[in-house]
Amino acid sequence: MKKKVIGAFLAVFASLTLRAQQVPGMDFDAWSKTGGSWYPYVKDAPASQRAWDSSNKGLSLLGVNTTTPEYDHVAVPGPGKVAAKVVSKKVLWAFVAGNLFTGRFNKVVDLSGADMDFGVPFTGRPKSLSGYVHYIPKPVNYAKDPYQGLKGKSDGGRIEVILTDWAGLKHIDTTKEPFVDADKDPHLIARGVMDLDQDTGGYIPFEITLQYRNGKTPRYAFIYVTPSRNGGSFTGGSGSTVYVDEFRFNY
Repeated sequence: MKKKVIGAFLAVFASLTLRAQQVPGMDFDAWSKTGGSWYPYVKDAPASQRAWDSSNKGLSLLGVNTTTPEYDHVAVPGPGKVAAKVVSKKVLWAFVAGNLFTGRFNKVVDLSGADMDFGVPFTGRPKSLSGYVHYIPKPVNYAKDPYQGLKGKSDGGRIEVILTDWAGLKHIDTTKEPFVDADKDPHLIARGVMDLDQDTGGYIPFEITLQYRNGKTPRYAFIYVTPSRNGGSFTGGSGSTVYVDEFRFNY
């Protein structure tokens, strides 16, 4: 009888833990610098805790980091509190949209694209993603087809979350496929998007509701933050900036 009670308790505990699952590093308090690149996790962290990455690895040889820790301008002040600052920049001849995402940046491709793996292991089914965001857009001063008409207009950012049952991390070569095709990907289980279209005037709280397409159990979570949502097509405003802090999945 005692074993049955303990077994039932462990089953309930495991179920509750699964439902309340979070992605490591969602508070953005832990950072380290290696080889000139900033990374949103502590140095020598195990692979399971290296959930977040950016294009810094491919830019640091040029002395550039588009994603950096922000120590002064944080959403929730307190000892050890840090936010993430993501900036779009002109780097040599190319426009680079700042980014922060779950996954890993592998290498630069043809001096203008990137080889990346999207996603982090995740099996929860949250209702929403919440946190704080401060967006500062700049006018679009770099544009390529089909976005030439956006030149001179205000840039637009994005926070996006996708839950999938991919067989593994989603491999992306941005010279061939700039992003996940949310309309055609048969493995997509849930998605939520927040488009940023104006200066927020400081941090504001947000909550992105996840829209589920089926009852499947996710295998990966992909969260993506950028101050220039058309950056995959080399379109955006140099200097557009987004600060994010204290992300959390809500169940």
